[in-house]
Amino acid sequence: MAEKPKRITDIGPPHYQKFLPPIIKENYGKWKYHERLGPGVMVHVSEAGAKCYTVRCGSPRLLSTKTIRFLAELADKYCGGYLRFTSRNNVEFLMDSPDNIEALKKDLADAGFPVGGTNNAISNIVHTQGWVHCHSSATDASGIVKCVMDALYERFTHEDLPAKLRIALACCLNMCGAVHCSDIAILGVHRRPPRILHESLRKVCEIPTLIASCPTGAIRPKTIDGQQTVEVVEEQCMYCGNCYTVCPAMPLNDPENDGLSIWVGGKVSNARSEPKFSKLAIPYLPNNPPRWPEVVQAVTKIVEVYAANARKYERMGEWIERIGWPRFFELTGIEFTRYHIDDFKHAGLTYHRSAHIRM
Repeated sequence: MAEKPKRITDIGPPHYQKFLPPIIKENYGKWKYHERLGPGVMVHVSEAGAKCYTVRCGSPRLLSTKTIRFLAELADKYCGGYLRFTSRNNVEFLMDSPDNIEALKKDLADAGFPVGGTNNAISNIVHTQGWVHCHSSATDASGIVKCVMDALYERFTHEDLPAKLRIALACCLNMCGAVHCSDIAILGVHRRPPRILHESLRKVCEIPTLIASCPTGAIRPKTIDGQQTVEVVEEQCMYCGNCYTVCPAMPLNDPENDGLSIWVGGKVSNARSEPKFSKLAIPYLPNNPPRWPEVVQAVTKIVEVYAANARKYERMGEWIERIGWPRFFELTGIEFTRYHIDDFKHAGLTYHRSAHIRM
């Protein structure tokens, strides 16, 4: 009986292995160790003794085709056409010889792309869409990231922090970014429930679908002048913007009240201590484009205090837990407010894990 031909499934992008550099393909899964050669430069050594050199540079998350072509030309010139983008929007050039490292670094520096972001340094800030493309954002993303990284530029190009430092930004609490588990997180916050455009709502929205879209049941049916519409119970609204996603007559953006909060102490790493969630440091800062001076000043202050006081290899959250939160607020000059007290009545797990109640 003839063998059945294998079914070929080709859904989505091509398989990543088609684009691996030859040295990566030959040593896949066989890497023995890696070493740093300088800020932004690493070498990985395989069991067979083969070496893969990496040069990492920072890039903006939003790239023009001109920038992509420039990076591709550098990869063709120095790396046999191979590069990769990291999850934090860094660009890594991969090569099997160290001969081109300095020339590549010079070309990147001349074009304004800093080399760094490795080991005990700040990597690029992972961030969400912001005002560029998000309908529920409370703040911008790319603009704030640019301003913060301008202030922390040398923390990217120099490895002089106690440990690696990861910063993230999410433009609303739906947090498409990694703000829940970063050393420092910048989070856009809405402070008012959505406005209800009653006349438009009846024309463009399906009321049952709108009511069902609210995860906390804050939207209720209501009749005004004999016409069916909805109301919002503000105490139950968590400002997620889900209602606006299904009903454009429920806008959430508010130029006067939207702003930012700062969170600290999160991490994904399991080294030295278990992974940690970020915790509130500053409940509100104003949206103040185009340079967001309050946000830049706050983040810079936290970084400088951490750099001056943490022990070697100590992540942000580990340092705070060692010195205690009162000392953290004292050193950074951040005011402690009622918003720092976790009183969410359904958070049994939070109470169980807190320092205030032991079960």
